[in-house]
Amino acid sequence: MIRIAIGQTPLTLAQLRTVLDGPVTVEIAPDAWADVDKGAATVAAIVAEGRTVYGVNTGFGLLANTSIAPEDLETLQKNLVLSHACGVGALLPDAVTRLLMVLKIASLSKGASGVRRETLETLIALVNADVLPCIPSKGSVGASGDLAPLAHMSSVLIGVGEARAQGRILDAEAALARVGRKPLTLGPKEGLALLNGTQCSTALALAGLFAAEDVFAAAIAAGALSVDALKGSDAPFDPRIHALRGQPGQIAVAGACAT
Repeated sequence: MIRIAIGQTPLTLAQLRTVLDGPVTVEIAPDAWADVDKGAATVAAIVAEGRTVYGVNTGFGLLANTSIAPEDLETLQKNLVLSHACGVGALLPDAVTRLLMVLKIASLSKGASGVRRETLETLIALVNADVLPCIPSKGSVGASGDLAPLAHMSSVLIGVGEARAQGRILDAEAALARVGRKPLTLGPKEGLALLNGTQCSTALALAGLFAAEDVFAAAIAAGALSVDALKGSDAPFDPRIHALRGQPGQIAVAGACAT
């Protein structure tokens, strides 16, 4: 299985295509884990000191000025996830869900979201076992985040909803048990961190990009084979002609056709 290292350098399009193509193993660099721990410690300090910070110990949106009691912080995050898990329609393909999860892991691994190591490790365990949350394809995207799709992803972490593994549908707790995990109790801000982001939009856009690249590559191959079958001239593909035009894409296509 192909290994994807996160936290050392930005993920490349080639790596993201690999994630879409099939199961992968994700690893987080030690420096990135240090950043995750630092971010989680910052959130813990806010709570311990009684400071008021949006999303940590306040309500959301119009309730931003409503303070939440310390004993209700876990319930706040759980309710945030469940209230947004309202997608409908056919499920996202496994490949798109896998890519969505890897993009979310990459985002959380920067340490700026304040999630705990345990939460990120659970996401990684699901990806590495190719146990993928069932995420409806229709729901809110963009704005403050792909809230509905990411809520369905996150609900599995707390033991709610369903996931797919090798074509089988499992309830969330069984899916977690399959990777040696138990349902999480989300800490302060973790629900917000999991839901905020555009990983679903990005995964869908990447899937479209890679599909377009595949179609374009097929078109080039079909064109080159057609010229060969018709015993056409390869003079139009002479690299000197295209170097004069100075268009990188044109040069690349001519080179592919010539070979």
